[in-house]
Amino acid sequence: MVKIRSLHGGVHALPRLWRETDFRWLFLSQAISTTGDRLVLVALALLVTERTGSTTDLGIVVAAQTAALVTFLLIGGVWADRLPRHRIMVSTDLIRAALHALLAILILANTLELWQLVAIEVCFGAAEAFFRPAYSGLVPQTVPEELIQEANAANGFTQTLAEFAGPALATVLVLTLGTGAAFAIDAGTFVLSAALLALVRPRPRGARRTRTSLPAELRDGWREVRSRAWVWVTIAVFGCHLVLGFAPYVVLGPSVAADRYGDPALWGWVAASVGLGTASGALVALRWRPAFPLLSGILLTLPFGLVLLAFALGAPLALVLPCAVAAGVGLALFGVWWETALAQRIPPEALSRVASYDWMGSFALLPPGLVLIGVIADDVGPTTVMAVAGAAASLIVLLALLPRETRTLRRLEDGAEPLLRSGVTHGTSGDVVP
Repeated sequence: MVKIRSLHGGVHALPRLWRETDFRWLFLSQAISTTGDRLVLVALALLVTERTGSTTDLGIVVAAQTAALVTFLLIGGVWADRLPRHRIMVSTDLIRAALHALLAILILANTLELWQLVAIEVCFGAAEAFFRPAYSGLVPQTVPEELIQEANAANGFTQTLAEFAGPALATVLVLTLGTGAAFAIDAGTFVLSAALLALVRPRPRGARRTRTSLPAELRDGWREVRSRAWVWVTIAVFGCHLVLGFAPYVVLGPSVAADRYGDPALWGWVAASVGLGTASGALVALRWRPAFPLLSGILLTLPFGLVLLAFALGAPLALVLPCAVAAGVGLALFGVWWETALAQRIPPEALSRVASYDWMGSFALLPPGLVLIGVIADDVGPTTVMAVAGAAASLIVLLALLPRETRTLRRLEDGAEPLLRSGVTHGTSGDVVP
């Protein structure tokens, strides 16, 4: 039987993390900048609506930023494995601060045009493509090996809180000070984040590697991914899961709520329940260490698609909302255990490149998926699309369990050393650790 150590004991893991000075600076920097990022999501939508009133224009801006992010992710992963990761993060924070400071100036001067907004967000997405792989590789360098899961859980909890606080703060700022002030404040969060990251002194982790050409290092990173079925299959399956689950969740929720329950605002209760679940799941992840983390995590993501199915079928909210909380818990636990497995099983000198393939797998299909879900919903109805997509999302998750490596991947003991070199050689299948 799987035992969960007390949640009270999990909260006591936080002081241990807080005593790690480098993690403390990283944690604070990301708490601040993530709140700013969530603030921008709302401010950007309000800005475009205020300027042009066109949802097409908003789609162009978001798609341009996402396309730049996807385009540069793999290159960002290579550079994050080449250079000190915290310095890359400081640089990209300062670049993003400058970009949104420029945007704030253009807004306040009332000279902003759509092409300028697109150009700024393209550069913003490119900078973020260097930041994300560096961040994934840096977290394990700021804590001892036995605290990697707790570090990922604490960061996940902060990100969940930011998802609630950011939009609320954006709404207040835009209504009181205007969109220009909102972007100026976001620029300030990046400057503060960069200042905190400059204090980080990450510990050495893994072997030094000889720098080769960019194509060769991209191939080496891909080899680390494809030699481990538990990595590439999981990335592929959850890339599809995002299209089938997250896309209907984002695009169709209010329409289905109006159709089935007569009030589009009721979708907000479902979203809030999922958010409550993800925050709770991050706290649980501070202490729950199942023997088979990937097997457990994948199974715990099944309820998310079922929540979409139940909501589309018009199930009572008294049933849907608790299930939505459970779905959020499962998504958070999977995320923490997945990040921890990568940090522990991938050679540290290749971790950012593998993370870049993971990020690309998450983002590459999502933009066209969001558009496709909307187009299909216009033809056959949002309720039908959400029901079918929700059921498919839960079924496709089971494909992630096909590799034996995924089902049998065991939790490493506390304090276990990371894999110090690649297990990939000609004729091997990578690092399959029991």
